[in-house]
Amino acid sequence: MSRKILLLLLPALLALPLLLSWTQQQGGAAPSKELTLLWTSGDRDVALNMGFMYARAAKAMKWWDEVTLVVWGPSQKLLAEDPALQAEIRKMKKAGVKVQACIACASRYKLVKKLRSLGVEVKPMGLPLTRALQGPGKVLSL
Repeated sequence: MSRKILLLLLPALLALPLLLSWTQQQGGAAPSKELTLLWTSGDRDVALNMGFMYARAAKAMKWWDEVTLVVWGPSQKLLAEDPALQAEIRKMKKAGVKVQACIACASRYKLVKKLRSLGVEVKPMGLPLTRALQGPGKVLSL
């Protein structure tokens, strides 16, 4: 009986070194579960019916461990002017989505204080975006 078990397990035992080698070549780490949503559009429908809906669901449903919404450019003006979008940002933050904004754009639009009053983290975003683009996580632009 033990001989039959050994014969059944032999192919798996022979494949184990190949599997270990492949895992090491792949970095040996689990795939990244980080998502960055880069919101640049000044289009309200894009925000409400794509970006915001997905960001909140992705975090709430645990499709991603970390979800970050980056507010950049024309989207900053839209957010500052639209109470409904501001309410959605509060819901996202409550669900655990990180909300950040580019300080260079916010300064140009004179919106730094307004965005911060909405609970948005306003900071330099060039390097964080570059790291997200070069890293193992995913970046979705809207």
